[in-house]
Amino acid sequence: MIHDLPAYVPLTFFATTAFALYFIFRASQKSKLMFAAIALWLLFQAVVALTGFYHFERGFPPRFALAVLPPLASVVMLFLLPKGRAFIDTFDLKYLTFLQAFRFPVELVLYWLHLASYIPSVMTFDGRNWDIITGITAPIIGFMYFYRGTAGKATLTAWNIMGLVLLANIVSHAVLSAPTDFQKLAFDMPNTGVFYFPYIWLPSFLVPLALLSHLVSLRRLSGRSDQSSQM
Repeated sequence: MIHDLPAYVPLTFFATTAFALYFIFRASQKSKLMFAAIALWLLFQAVVALTGFYHFERGFPPRFALAVLPPLASVVMLFLLPKGRAFIDTFDLKYLTFLQAFRFPVELVLYWLHLASYIPSVMTFDGRNWDIITGITAPIIGFMYFYRGTAGKATLTAWNIMGLVLLANIVSHAVLSAPTDFQKLAFDMPNTGVFYFPYIWLPSFLVPLALLSHLVSLRRLSGRSDQSSQM
């Protein structure tokens, strides 16, 4: 763990993770299997991070692949397998939308980690990361679409696409700033903060969750849901 941070930094991150976990649980129609799988994954990543495993960044494949590849593979499988598609087609679009609000406090945590020299400025809203826009607008667009009816499908679709673009932007900067053999940015202050507990949950859970939520939302909005799941 990082011991030279104010207590409000890890507490904010824990609360943010709990918020995201609750909303994906509600979005999945309270799937206990999904909740248990995520909880076990979070526990596994916590234990691995606490051993210092991710602190040895050099080499191929990079060790952080253990944090990001399994959840990304899970997202792919959900869309490829018929049972996976049937499952995600039951997700509640409202909860998927409001879930994205977690990206606002995440950006605060990233900024605090930067002030402590654990991530570069390029990964914060003070640099090239504008993902905070998604977090701020999530409750606004959700309220307009689901409660006021002043935003239509086109607006919600465009917002999800914007969220995907902003997510790709910060992920690319985070990868290129990490002290691995692929590093291209921020050599004076590399991205090391996300290799510590609990911040390892950002690349291993929160980022894939944001991706999944956008993709499922766009699938639902485009009307491509499997017919069997709509009966």
